[in-house]
Formats: sequence, C-alpha cells, structure tokens
Amino acid sequence: MPGVAISPARKYELARLLSDIGVHIMDVGFPAVSETERETLRLVLEGRKRGEIRADLEVLCMMRSNPKDIDATMRVIDELGYSRDEVTYFVFTSASDLHVKYKLGKTLLAREGVPASEWLELPVEFYRDANVRMLCEAISYARAQGAREVEFGGEDGSRADIEYIKRLHRDGIAAGGTRPSTPDTVGCYSPYAVQEYISELKAATPDTPLVVHFHNDLGVGAWNTVVALGSGADVFTTSVNGIGERTGNAPMHQVLLQLRYLFDIEIPGFKYEKLRELARFMERISGIPVQPTEPGIGLNVFSHESGIHTAGMLIHPAIYQFIPPEDLGAEVQYVYGKHSGTLVIEHALKQAGMRYDADLVARVMEQVKLVREERAESADFRQFQHDYYAHLNGLGVTAEEVVELATALSGESEGF
Repeated sequence: MPGVAISPARKYELARLLSDIGVHIMDVGFPAVSETERETLRLVLEGRKRGEIRADLEVLCMMRSNPKDIDATMRVIDELGYSRDEVTYFVFTSASDLHVKYKLGKTLLAREGVPASEWLELPVEFYRDANVRMLCEAISYARAQGAREVEFGGEDGSRADIEYIKRLHRDGIAAGGTRPSTPDTVGCYSPYAVQEYISELKAATPDTPLVVHFHNDLGVGAWNTVVALGSGADVFTTSVNGIGERTGNAPMHQVLLQLRYLFDIEIPGFKYEKLRELARFMERISGIPVQPTEPGIGLNVFSHESGIHTAGMLIHPAIYQFIPPEDLGAEVQYVYGKHSGTLVIEHALKQAGMRYDADLVARVMEQVKLVREERAESADFRQFQHDYYAHLNGLGVTAEEVVELATALSGESEGF
C-alpha cells in the first residue's frame, strides 16, 4: 500500500495474530527484494518451529519467474537449516498482452536472444510463447531445487485472453506447478465476468486447486471473491483491512462476513470475534485508519443514535441489527445527540442507577439536543482534515526528499 512500511518485528506480530485468528495460508513477502523481507521469512519460520505460529499454517513467498528470485528465497531457508519444501513458492509472470509485450517485452527478447530493437515489431504471439517458456522454466527450476508446492499465475488476468490463461495454467501444471492463481490486478472485473471466467478456468484444470486474487478498484473485490468461490475457485486471497495498492485488495473481513451471513459458510476454526482486534492492530502498525462505517470492523457498525432505531434496539437488538455484535466481539453502542429519543435517554439514566420520571427525561433530552447543536454550530474540522491528509501524505518519502538524497549522495561521490 502506498506509503506503508512495516518492520519485520511488527510483521511477525501480525503473523502471530493471523495464525491465532485462523488463516490457512500466509504470504510473508518477496525475499528477493530486500534484507528486511528475508528477515521476515526467517522470523516466521523460526516462530513456526517454536510453536508460536501454527504448524499447519502454509507459508508462501512471492518471486518472479527467474532463478535469481527463487535462489534468494531458498538461500534464506538453507541458512536457517530448514528443508526447502518448508514454504510454498509463488512464481508469477504476466497474462495480459499489455503486460506481456510492454512490461516484460525487453526481458523476453533478451531471454530469446532477439535484439531489443525488434521490441515493437514482433507480434504478440512471440511474447506469449516466450512468456510461457519463462514461467515453465522457472517452475521446473524451483521443483528441481527442492520446492514441493509451487503456486503460479499471470498478472492482469482480468484483461487477458482467457484461452491464453488456460494455456498458462495447463503448461504450468505440466512443468510442475501445483496451484494456478488468477488475479484481477487492476480491479476491473464485474461479478458477471468473474462467474464466466472462473468457471471456464476451473474447467480447464479441474484436478488442481484454483486461486483467485482480486483488487477493489470498483468496490466489488470482496463480492467478486465470493462469486469466484461459487464459480469453482478453491482458494481466495484477501488482506487485513483491505490494505493494498490503489483501493486495496479484497478485504478479509468483508469476504468472511459475506460468506457467513449470506450463505452460512464458516471457515473452520476461524475466530470471527477477533476480526475487530486484528483490524485495530493493523491500524496501529500501518498508520491507515479504517472508516467508521466499514462493515464488521468499523467504529460505527454497532452504534445507533436515531430515536426510531434506538427504540427498536431496546425492544429487541435484531430489529435494526442483523449481525449479532457478540459474533465479532463487540457490543451495541448508543450515541446521544440531536436524533436521540426518550427511550435511549431513559436507558442511559437506568444504566447509571438514577431515578427519573418523564419530566426529567424530557428535559435531559432537550439539553442533549441543545448541546449537540451548539457543538455543531462551532465545529471546525479543517485542522483535523489537514492533519489527517498530512499524515497520509507523510507516510512515504516525497519526490523532493528523493532529489535531496540524490543530491547529497552525488556530492559524496564527487568528493570521494
């Protein structure tokens, strides 16, 4: 997610929470990218050995379709003295013609021994064929070096030719891959397209689990994930609080709540009552707050102010709340303000052990509304808004800081 950087130690804390709450597979990062990513893998593997992380929790590492990335992951495992099959290797490439020709094009030309000057001249079929070879060689290499489980797939699957994705999946399995994965990298799937595409992809490789990985650019990442599961997908990927690039990945809480409360499908052993606790932890370590209306985990999900609603809630909670708060480790909260009714005022006084009559309740309600309206009259959220956006914009390193660093470093080089 833009601007978010989490230290290995904090990632390990998150890993322990994910293990405790009941996830089955945990993507611990990209070991080829940096030393901190490799340190995260080390911490997770050692934690699993100590029993702080469940032994049955599958640990997955990402890598591009080349031996260098695969070797970087295996080197960490070797140094720790573990077997190379301790993790699942997620070897990825691209699937759409846009990616294959323009993102990977020059890499594929170099692999095929073709001059870079021919980049734009060659037909897309050349790049498709070269891309399949690159992926399959990487899968075969990983298996030959000791990998047992190899997940694989092509980025930008939602904008790719479905027949080409089928080819990637079939050839990848033939090369030794064990679990194909198809993503909606830019979040442009509709649920109708998901239903059609996922059904076809599953039918193309029916004997292997199919993974889906959806982004949330149009706000349907979670629903697309649920539709995919109903269309043949076997494994779904999500992120805590939905964090991720742009508008994020399919939010874990949304997918799980939709499965549970729309279809009575529960994840075995999953601790739904800890979703809000997990959400608060992610807020602390990422610096990204959850909006108060966020389903299941937002501050206001179980809060009520309207007199009509609070009156109904005090009669029976199910009148205006179909998800039991205790399912998510929460309680109903009443907010007192200009929309409050007499019953909720009585409730507050009763909870405090006060004696009251109708006249006192009416006068208290009048004052509550007056206080809230006076606060609204004088409220000015400009500073809060400024601080909020300054915080978000300050999470990353600015372009100006990049230039300053480059200037300083170039000066050091010249002086040396």
